[in-house]
Amino acid sequence: MYEAFYGLRSKPFSLLPDPEFLYLSKKHHMALTLLEYGLWNQASFSVVTGGIGTGKTTLIRHLLNKLERDIVVGLISNTHPSFGELLQWILLAFNLDYSGKDKVGMYKTFVEFLIKEYAANRRTVLIIDEAQNMSHEALEELRMLSNINAEKDQILQIILVGQIGLREHLHDPTLEQFAQRISVDYHLESLDAEETRNYIRHRLEVVGGDPDLFSDEACDAIYRYSGGVPRLINLLCDTALVYGYAEQASCIDARLVDAVVQDKQKGGVLPIKDIATMAPADDEGLGSSVRPGRSAAVKKKLRILVVSDSKAQRSFLKMVLERSGAEIVSAVPLDDSLFGRVDQANVDAVLVDLEAGIDYSPGYLEGLVDRIQQQCKVPVLFNDSSSSAVKPSKDDLGRKLSLKLTALIGRR
Repeated sequence: MYEAFYGLRSKPFSLLPDPEFLYLSKKHHMALTLLEYGLWNQASFSVVTGGIGTGKTTLIRHLLNKLERDIVVGLISNTHPSFGELLQWILLAFNLDYSGKDKVGMYKTFVEFLIKEYAANRRTVLIIDEAQNMSHEALEELRMLSNINAEKDQILQIILVGQIGLREHLHDPTLEQFAQRISVDYHLESLDAEETRNYIRHRLEVVGGDPDLFSDEACDAIYRYSGGVPRLINLLCDTALVYGYAEQASCIDARLVDAVVQDKQKGGVLPIKDIATMAPADDEGLGSSVRPGRSAAVKKKLRILVVSDSKAQRSFLKMVLERSGAEIVSAVPLDDSLFGRVDQANVDAVLVDLEAGIDYSPGYLEGLVDRIQQQCKVPVLFNDSSSSAVKPSKDDLGRKLSLKLTALIGRR
């Protein structure tokens, strides 16, 4: 939606783990260095933990892209006990057949595979993501598998990646033997304020965007609300770009970020870090803070019926109007059926948009507006997209709609 408007090759803040976007903060660089050290020095177990969304999986994907061809990697990302035997998942990770085999048969198959790879001068690495879900029994089974070695060489190396719960497992006294096998252990912390700013700018640069698209104040607000957690940073930045596009804003400022957070928190799902300190928006703009001691009058929302032949334009106008504080009664195509949806009891105004690329007959709009006003007795606004061959710059669509609605509210 917003990529072309902001000159971006692709979405810079996708929630999917993509090593192309990896920002190596000091913390992530240290984690990567320790993992590489463990691999090159034949560490039996390497463990990386971190909070939800701190970039552990992205870091592992980056590591995989850097590995030499003499390393054979098996990756397991599903570790819940309900998924079945651990050995089955290990064989599947290395593309080995496990069908019809009991536990002894699967163990034999895996050992033979390890020996074969070692004989061919290839190292075998097993990576288990989301390892906090593993039971103590499964972790002990991994420890037993790590006993397979050849003289001074470690045939199988294991990397465990998980949330904080994994560390809690490993502190259990019953897993002391396992913990003693861990050569590399690092806990990945969230980004600080400066790293958050650099993270946002880095991801924008990767897709060819302006690294200063987000103002310093916007970056600080995103850090405050996300706590420096990369996944939350991505979510807030991506949504802020959508809001910015709706407002045709050339820069994402703290006001837009505040608006995103306020809207996200209405559902009570997004784990914002300091939402309690956020002041509500006033009547003068999106996300503006109410001054201490000032009470804002609560105004009734204007109820709007959106009418357009374009489904995409109806969705866009709905978003812009809701950002302006209006209530959207419905969004319908431009045909006679719309008249049955308009009455003074539930609609305060109708917004009609003419779609680009359609040759409307002369006088069509004027006749339509008159008909709605005469039959339905409600005001009519219109936005003519059919003549908008050039994308507006200063004449901001979101701002124009806000001004139209404000004027209409003043006449009520």
